[in-house]
Amino acid sequence: MKRILLINCLSIALLIAFSSANAQIQMPQPSPAGSVSTTVGLTDITIDYFRPGVKGRKIFGEGGDYLQPYGQIWRTGANNGSVLTLSTDAMIGGQSVPAGKYLIFTVPGADEWRFMLYKDLSIGGNTAAYNKDNEVLNIGVKSNKTSNTVESLTFQIHDISADNTEAKIAMAWENVALRIPVKVSFDDIVMADIKAKTQVDPNVYIQAANYYYTTGRDLEQALAWMDMGLQANPNAFWNIHMKAQILAKMGKKKEAIETANESMAKAKASGNDFGYVKRNQDLINSLK
Repeated sequence: MKRILLINCLSIALLIAFSSANAQIQMPQPSPAGSVSTTVGLTDITIDYFRPGVKGRKIFGEGGDYLQPYGQIWRTGANNGSVLTLSTDAMIGGQSVPAGKYLIFTVPGADEWRFMLYKDLSIGGNTAAYNKDNEVLNIGVKSNKTSNTVESLTFQIHDISADNTEAKIAMAWENVALRIPVKVSFDDIVMADIKAKTQVDPNVYIQAANYYYTTGRDLEQALAWMDMGLQANPNAFWNIHMKAQILAKMGKKKEAIETANESMAKAKASGNDFGYVKRNQDLINSLK
C-alpha cells in the first residue's frame, strides 16, 4: 500500500513539474540573440552573439560609473558572450588565425581597444576564468565615435573587397564603433581542387582555364584546358568567347579576333545570345 502511495505521489509531482514547465510565459529576452554570417572568398565567417541594449545607461568610460569601464576585460555581448566561427584559416588584424570557433573578448579604451579571440568556449562569458594561454589573437584596434547612439550591440561583416580576399568585422554599441580587418586566401584550395577534379571531370577544364585567366597564371595552360573543355561542347559560344579573351591576353590578336568571330556567329545562330554578340564585337574592336 505504501509503495502504491509513493508511486502515486511521484506521478503527481512529475505531472505538476511538467505542467509548470509548459505553463511558463514566453517573453522577449533582455538581450536577444543575434547572428551575422557571410562568405569571403571560400571562407564562411559567422558571429553568434547576444545583444544588450543601452537602456539609458552609461556604457563605456573611465571609472565605476560606467557599465564597462576602460581597461577591464569584457565578454563583448551578453549571456554566454560572442562566438566567431571561421571555416578556413584567415588573417585577422594582420595575424594568422586557424579555422575554428572562438569567443570574442575585448578590453575597451578611450582611443584603442584590445580585441581577443579565445579558444576555450567552455568559459562562456565568464571573464574571471580568462586564461591568456588560451588566447589565439590579441590585437589593438582603433575605436571610433558613432554619429548616433547605437541602442543594441551590433556586429556586421562588410566592406568585402573586389577580389573577394578582404573584409571588415564591424562592432558598434552606444557611441563606439570598431572595424577589424580580415584577409583570406583561397588560391591553394582552388589549385588543389583543379588538380583533383580535372582528372575525373573534363568539364572542370573550363573552370580551371577561367581561374588561370582571371588570376593571370600560365595562359598557355589556360588555353590548353579551354580547348579540352570545348571538345565536350564545341558550340558553347560563351566558352569560345573566353578562349578569345585568353588569346587576346596572350597577345595573339589575329587568333583572338578569329575566335571572337566564331563565338559571335554561334551566338547569333543560337536564338538567344545572352549579350555575347556585343561582347565579342567589343573585344574585336579593342584588338583592331
